[in-house]
Amino acid sequence: MFGKTKNKSEGLFTASQWQLMTWRFSRHRVAVVSLVVLVIFYLIAAFCEFVAPYDPGRYSAKYVLAPPTTLHFVSPEGKFSLRPYVFGLESARDMETLAVVFEVDESQVYPIKFLVHGDPYKLWGLWESDIHLFGVDGEDGMLFLWGADSMGRDLFSRVVFGARISLSIGLVGVFLSLVLGVILGGISGYFGGAVDVVIQRVIEFLRSLPAIPLWMTLAAALPHGWSPMRLYFAITVLLSLIGWTGLARVVRGRFMSLREEDFVMAARLCGASEMRVILRHLVPSFLSHLIASLTLSIPGMILSETSLSFLGLGLQPPVVSWGVLLQTAQNLRTVVLAPWLLLPGLAVVIVVLAFNFLGDGMRDAADPYSH
Repeated sequence: MFGKTKNKSEGLFTASQWQLMTWRFSRHRVAVVSLVVLVIFYLIAAFCEFVAPYDPGRYSAKYVLAPPTTLHFVSPEGKFSLRPYVFGLESARDMETLAVVFEVDESQVYPIKFLVHGDPYKLWGLWESDIHLFGVDGEDGMLFLWGADSMGRDLFSRVVFGARISLSIGLVGVFLSLVLGVILGGISGYFGGAVDVVIQRVIEFLRSLPAIPLWMTLAAALPHGWSPMRLYFAITVLLSLIGWTGLARVVRGRFMSLREEDFVMAARLCGASEMRVILRHLVPSFLSHLIASLTLSIPGMILSETSLSFLGLGLQPPVVSWGVLLQTAQNLRTVVLAPWLLLPGLAVVIVVLAFNFLGDGMRDAADPYSH
């Protein structure tokens, strides 16, 4: 059988550690569904220019705070169609309240089509195109799946573009935290002595600081004249410098329990260097635990960036992230008039829950012999 080793003399099949982990993970249905959800989100983030029906910066004074567009499958004549369509929107002013209201114009019908021509873009900054995954034809037809913001910009398109920043900052931040946590935690647990004392005192000092005020102080210290890209990487580095301490503590404890094991002594007697013992023997021995811990750390990074941007101390417009989009939710009056502006928070909730369920499944799969 593929992926298995058969002992012909005994008629037994054996599986490797990774195969056992894969089989156990596949039985965790919630974790598998979460993995599929995260793959979809990251594909959307990777191809956001193609998936979003409009450019995130495209605005229109005609559609300020336009409500979400209703999809129709049944025509006013009662005919059913598999291709959904939307009606046109006309803005008017209520003469009693002077508020802008939107009325559906059923004389204007716009079918939703796939692979339509729309706003031009440059995919990954390399290939120019104007093909979008879906949309409507015509200059007057607008498709607001999640409504429009206070400048008449399509909120769904902005959430799709914001996924690239918010999701990537979690991966980049956790990668930097992994490097710092494994290296410093490994050195602390493997060598011990004065090095261990110094590193642990630094960790205790960083962990004693309140997280949110520390983030606010570091973010406020960044130069205001920096470009959005430099600010993005600066926020990522700041989150990583704060988030590595927990992983370093875990790595230190594991190293202290494994450094006297027989396989470590055998590697030393074979002439292996200290760095080779750490990277080739100690780290792989609890790699599954590291994977589960990192999976649970990514949502923390995403929430940190969202919180900083929501408070106005992280990423700033014209950068589009979920935290930046939620800044408009600070105005209670705006939320009352346009509750769909809270929808970027729904994307954050879905991703964070998916990462937590995925981490739970990977943690269970890391011990394939447990019941």
